[in-house]
Amino acid sequence: MSSQEIITVEDDFTLLRFQNDGLDTFQAEHEVRSGLIQFHFSLKGTAKFIFNQGNYALDLKEEKSLLLYNPQKELPLNLALAPNSWVISVIISIKKFHTLFSSEANYITFLSADNKDKKYYKEGNISPSMAIVLSQLFHYNLHPSIKNLYYKGKGYELLSLYFNRTEDPNAEQCPFLIDEDNVMKIKKAKEIIIANMAEPPGLQELADEIGLNLKKLKMGFKQIYGDTVYGFLFDYKMDFARKLLDSGSYNVNEVGLKIGYSTGSHFIAAFKKKFSTTPKKYLMSINTNV
Repeated sequence: MSSQEIITVEDDFTLLRFQNDGLDTFQAEHEVRSGLIQFHFSLKGTAKFIFNQGNYALDLKEEKSLLLYNPQKELPLNLALAPNSWVISVIISIKKFHTLFSSEANYITFLSADNKDKKYYKEGNISPSMAIVLSQLFHYNLHPSIKNLYYKGKGYELLSLYFNRTEDPNAEQCPFLIDEDNVMKIKKAKEIIIANMAEPPGLQELADEIGLNLKKLKMGFKQIYGDTVYGFLFDYKMDFARKLLDSGSYNVNEVGLKIGYSTGSHFIAAFKKKFSTTPKKYLMSINTNV
């Protein structure tokens, strides 16, 4: 249900893939020596980076990125990954990173003469094109022999998109999904089904509402979110139901109704399919741990 994968792309360039599809927070650690730059990307869910034995923490929110660099000290990676969260981290040496922008070093502010010895922290947004690359890193299905080459290409692609200052969310740049305008429409589709999770629109109705044909909606949604529209919605509803149960404010039937199940038995079956336990047993486990 939870996993951590470390991919050494080449010397001083490492990709880390953290995936937590379980019910509990997943703790992960990785040594990071000084002189290495860290890029962290949350494709979905949230995470917390903990420093100085828990005295300091940085939150990584859904569809956000964090850039961390401190030339004066080591910043070991101590990650608390929330349930239903996916994070990609890129760790690269300042030396290797410098070579990527050697002719345009002033373009990257923390590489300037004034900043090269200063610690650096920056939060940013994940663009639609970055989200596609991140999703591809989680849904690798090519031959194992080219896995390292694939991750190397995607790692560099991710960095290039991160530093693409002129990227316009509506520009026609995405080679995987015809254009970025379609990506924005599909993100809108996600918002619509979440807002109407109890009574979601049909696929054709949804496609009409966002202005895409049905084929592009299906293909694009799978590319960006790694699942079908209703597969994504099912996971979202179950996670939302779990949070409602955690709150202690609703019983099982009330939670089922809130997310669109007219009968308790259907909700119980769905919850068990997702979490391998019934809502009642889940509530009992919460109460036992309190």
